[in-house]
Order: sequence, then C-alpha cells, then structure tokens
Amino acid sequence: MDRTPTGSGKTRDEIAEAYKSEPWWYDVRGFFILTFAYNSTLGKQLRLFGPNFGPRHLEVACGTGTLLELVLRWRRWKKLPDVDITGIDYAESMLRGAMHRFRGKPNLHFQHADAAALPFDTGHFDTANIANSIHCFPAVDAALRDIQRVLKPGGTLAANVLLYPRGIQPLRAIAQRINDWGMRKGILYTPYEREDIRRRIVAAGFEIAREEVSGNCYNVLARKPAA
Repeated sequence: MDRTPTGSGKTRDEIAEAYKSEPWWYDVRGFFILTFAYNSTLGKQLRLFGPNFGPRHLEVACGTGTLLELVLRWRRWKKLPDVDITGIDYAESMLRGAMHRFRGKPNLHFQHADAAALPFDTGHFDTANIANSIHCFPAVDAALRDIQRVLKPGGTLAANVLLYPRGIQPLRAIAQRINDWGMRKGILYTPYEREDIRRRIVAAGFEIAREEVSGNCYNVLARKPAA
C-alpha cells in the first residue's frame, strides 16, 4: 500500500540545527543508520556514487565529507581521474568538518548552500551525487529541479533514497524505530515509496538511466536530457 510522505514538519534551519553535532558522532551514527535503517553496505554506495564524477562535479549535502573521502579513495584505487568537486551543505557545522577534512586539496571546494536554491549558473556541472540525503530535504521537488538546472545537458545524477522499511522482522521493526527517532530529532524528513520518489525525479526533468531497490534504498542514476 502506497503511503504519502508526511514529513517531520521541520524547517531547513531546524534540520540544520539537528545536524549540529561533533563530526565523529555524526560518522558513528551514520554507520548504524546505514546498516540498520538503510539496510545497505558501504560497498554498494561506493559502486553507485564512485563512477559518477564528471570533470566538474557537485556533491549535494556533503556532510562532513566522510563518504566523499571514501569514494575518492575508491576512485584512486580504480585509477579514475581527479576532477573538480564542489560540495554544498545547509548545516554549517557539517560543512566545517568537510572543509577541515579536505584542507589543502585545491580541486575540492565547499560552500554553504540550500539544495533547493543553488547559487550556480545553469548547466555548470557535468555530474551530481546526493548520498544518503534526499530523504532529509524538506523541499525535495524544488531541490531536484534546481539540481537538474545546474547540470549540463546529458549530465547525470546519482542518488539513493531511503524507502519505508521492507523485508523481514525484526529488521523491519528496527529500521522503523530508527526512522521514527530520526524524524523526531530532525535528521530525517521522510522516507519514500519507490514509485513516489521515482515520479518526483522524472517530474523534475530527469530521465531514469538505471535503477534498483536494494535493502531499504532506491538507488538511481538519472540523466538530464540532451539539448
């Protein structure tokens, strides 16, 4: 049965405040959420996000940069080229963690920005990734539209989206408890049904290039149509 996302009722600023924690705690908390709420693995995320880096890349809601650092290590292991990366986040405390992590890296730039109102020109980026974050956006449709805007024609977006818990008990119940806690705290806006978030991505102007459901995640590679 389809469920309409109701959201946590939190504003952007309230969500940013909920992420105002020490970067090490954010990373530990993220490991448990990845394992028990997303029911996903680090390897799955590396294979989803790692290949999707064009010459000029946008990392949306980059957080402290922990996953980005692991993805870039994976790319070096695969002997993939270095690219110019811009990371954005609305939570300034998370952004400071990313700036500290990547200090001295001239090809990585970080900026405080709202995914729904990006301060970049139309067609500026070749690729964009949204890792573990779409379900935290209070204005997801506006964010998807603006990310599509700043991509070049033919540019690609890789994203994973938290779905309502699936699978067997007790794993489904554990995931639900984590989601309920995340919504109360403000670090989760809402999970989605696959068809709902897929429809939103298409409505934002993307074409679906590849998709799968894995664990409690919808993993998707979407493309901005060629001019």
